Amino acid sequence: MVLGLTGFGSSGRLVLQIAKALYPDIAVFVFARSAVERQIAMKLGADWAGDTEDTAPQLISAMIDTTPAWAPVLAALRQLAPAGRLIINAIRKEATDQHLLAGLDYTGQLWMEKSIQSVANVTRADVRHMLQLATVHDFSIELQEYPLHQAGLALQAIKSGDIRSSAVLKIK
Repeated sequence: MVLGLTGFGSSGRLVLQIAKALYPDIAVFVFARSAVERQIAMKLGADWAGDTEDTAPQLISAMIDTTPAWAPVLAALRQLAPAGRLIINAIRKEATDQHLLAGLDYTGQLWMEKSIQSVANVTRADVRHMLQLATVHDFSIELQEYPLHQAGLALQAIKSGDIRSSAVLKIK
């Protein structure tokens, strides 16, 4: 089985480590625009890392998209194996490249029982499970703290790609 991750921000980094901890034999392929992000993916245990439009060494069983754009969604659909599933786990999708969806190639991107699903909610049970995993595994997480009054600055840093870690708002 092959898991693909498109977009490699803080959530992608964590998902890679969780996948490797829970399923050590799974292959994880990472698709990221930045060469730095691809290098980090390899250091964290990815089996392959390439640009968003690159072709993976083999078809992917399941892919998780955490990007705010639509182009990676279309690229991911081309990478899926028959019956593969693309999960979109993005807080929002920007409209700047939404027009690309009109170019969806049914035969090449959806045919053969491929599916797309969105994920929007995290439950308390999910958080409990994650906290239990964190007590057993040594996940590598980089944090950049911002005082609460700089929340806007933190959001700008995330959007511009100037932050390569997880942004955390410090209340006190």
